[in-house]
Amino acid sequence: MLRKLYGRWMYSWETALTTRDTNRIVRPVEWGFDWLQEFTRSPAEESGERAMLDLNASILRHRAEFFAYQTPRDFVLEERHPQLFPTNVRPETLQQDARIRRLTADGKLPKAEFLRFTSPVRTPYPENDRVNARWFPAPPHKMAGKPKQAIIVMPHWNADAFSHNALCSVFNRFGISALRLSKPYHDIRRPAELARADYAVSANVGRTIASCRQAVVDIRCCLDWLEQQGYEQFGILGTSLGSCYAFLASALDSRIRVTAFNHASMSFGDVVWTGQSTRHIREAFEAIGMTHQRLRDVWAAISPSHYMDQFAANPRKVLLVHATYDLTFLQEYSLQVIENFRRRGLDFVSKVLPCGHYTTGETPYKFMDGWYLGSFVYSAFKQLATLATPNSPQKELVVR
Repeated sequence: MLRKLYGRWMYSWETALTTRDTNRIVRPVEWGFDWLQEFTRSPAEESGERAMLDLNASILRHRAEFFAYQTPRDFVLEERHPQLFPTNVRPETLQQDARIRRLTADGKLPKAEFLRFTSPVRTPYPENDRVNARWFPAPPHKMAGKPKQAIIVMPHWNADAFSHNALCSVFNRFGISALRLSKPYHDIRRPAELARADYAVSANVGRTIASCRQAVVDIRCCLDWLEQQGYEQFGILGTSLGSCYAFLASALDSRIRVTAFNHASMSFGDVVWTGQSTRHIREAFEAIGMTHQRLRDVWAAISPSHYMDQFAANPRKVLLVHATYDLTFLQEYSLQVIENFRRRGLDFVSKVLPCGHYTTGETPYKFMDGWYLGSFVYSAFKQLATLATPNSPQKELVVR
């Protein structure tokens, strides 16, 4: 009885959190072949669902080429005052933004370091193509006596620029440096025409695939920079959409040895079709008669299910966190991830939060989630440090 009451209360709270933003826009469906011109055939063939299915199949067959890149030559550390870059107009968010601006104006907010470079994947938006990652270097005395270790942190969809920064500071206490990467179309990379990071996930099928490609390539470029700084052991933490990007990057790059996926699913289309936070995108697809299965198929190229064997080919420590009352990444899809890992005999830890997707960020659940993530990352890197590492694993699939 109490379990049912708790469940109803949690679903009600979760629904309230996912429906409080009023700036979601229903955009028309576009196939978006122009976003994938390098991988399409003649223009006459670039139209319709059938062509998109063929393109997905081609990308999966030639994934090495699709995610290949040249290491940027313009890495630079930029020092500036942090900004929030909010994606909603809630009063509490606007107050937080105003407070940060006031502190900056009064000279009370310290500057921070950000890694900047030009993404090898280009879009029509120069601001999006200038990659941004806040740099949290661990204190030298915390890194002494072990290999130099670093983790890349990928926040959730529509995260503001302060999201997950606290986790990075925690990792620093463990002697682990952190790069908190701004995903494509997020915070400082967001085009001026957008109020939210809509171009990362939308009813434009090709643009959504291209955004995922850019995110994965940007992650791997960050690994290149970390190697240049002398780092030897690497991990990645991804939340929600960030977990999808983190998984694909891990499957493609054997340098990533510690992986934490905070809310995950096997299929990109499953989440968009069934999730509360993507109702507006589903609405656009339903208007043209799209079905759940067909949506799964047109986003097969960016779905973790098609990269599981590649992910499993290299040894790594894995954490999977899911929430019992998640209305964005339904629990059934998270359980599919666990079953796939178990069936392949992978070394993973599974943790369950007694909340939902958005309530993960609320008290007390955010502290539970932080404990799961922090303790796992600490333990996994500690074990990794005991391994002999005469040479770092060589990166794969990189075009020079």
